[in-house]
Amino acid sequence: MGHKVLRYGAVLAGGSALAHGIPAVATIPFVRIKLFSKLSGLGRANHLALTFDDGPDPKSTLIFLDTLDQLGHKATFFMLGLMVERNPSIAREVVSRGHEIGLHGYEHINHLYRTFPGVLADIRKGFDTIVNLTDTTPTWFRPPYGVLSTSSLISAKLTGLKPILWTTWGKDWEDSCTPETIFHNLTKSIDPNSTNSRISNPRMAGPTLLLHDSDCTSQVSSWISSVNSLHLLDKWATENQFGLGTLSDHFL
Repeated sequence: MGHKVLRYGAVLAGGSALAHGIPAVATIPFVRIKLFSKLSGLGRANHLALTFDDGPDPKSTLIFLDTLDQLGHKATFFMLGLMVERNPSIAREVVSRGHEIGLHGYEHINHLYRTFPGVLADIRKGFDTIVNLTDTTPTWFRPPYGVLSTSSLISAKLTGLKPILWTTWGKDWEDSCTPETIFHNLTKSIDPNSTNSRISNPRMAGPTLLLHDSDCTSQVSSWISSVNSLHLLDKWATENQFGLGTLSDHFL
C-alpha cells in the first residue's frame, strides 16, 4: 500500500488547487443528484436510508437509539473517531442494537483545507479507532460538512471505504430548528404519490436522509428537535409506504 500512497501523493502534489477541489462540486445538491445518483444516496425505490452524523455523544445518542427501538427502525451512524475514542461504550451500543457504523473522519475539519497526507492520516486514524474500539469495520465514508476533495476520494479508496453523501437533510443544526421544520426539510422534495421522487431519476427513487445525533458541531441541544422529528418521519413513511433502514439495506 505504501507505493500507492506515494503515487497518489505525487499526483496531488503535481496537480493544482483546482484539481484538489473539483469533487467539492458534489456539495451542490442539484449537481450531485443529477450527475452522481449513488453518491447522493439514491437507492432502491420506496426505501429511505436514515443516517446520522457527528456522534457518538453521551448526551444524546442513547436517546436516539431508544427512539429508533421504539419505532422499529435501523440506521447508519457516521461517527467521528474522536467521539468514538471518548465514548467507546456508546459506539459499541450502537452496534449491539443492530445499527450500522460509517466513518465521518477522526476530526470534523473541512477536507478542502487539508493536505493529502493530512486527510489520509485523519481517515485512517478514524477508521482504525472504530475498528479497534467497536470490532466493526465501516463500509461507508461521509466527509465533514459533506465536502469531498480529491484527497478525500483517494484516501477513502486506499482505506477501503465507499464515499456517500445524502439526498435530503433536516438542517437540524440550526438554532431555530423544530421537529416540524426538520421533518419538512427532509420530506419536501419527496413525492409520496409516486414510486419515484421528484429529486431522483426513474431508476433510483429512494433518497438518503441526513440528521445529527450530536450537537458537537451544531447549536447546543439542537439534537432534541432532531430526535423528536423521528416520530413525524415514522408516521409519514408508514402512511406513504416507505421503509426506513441502513445504507447497506438501501443498496440491496
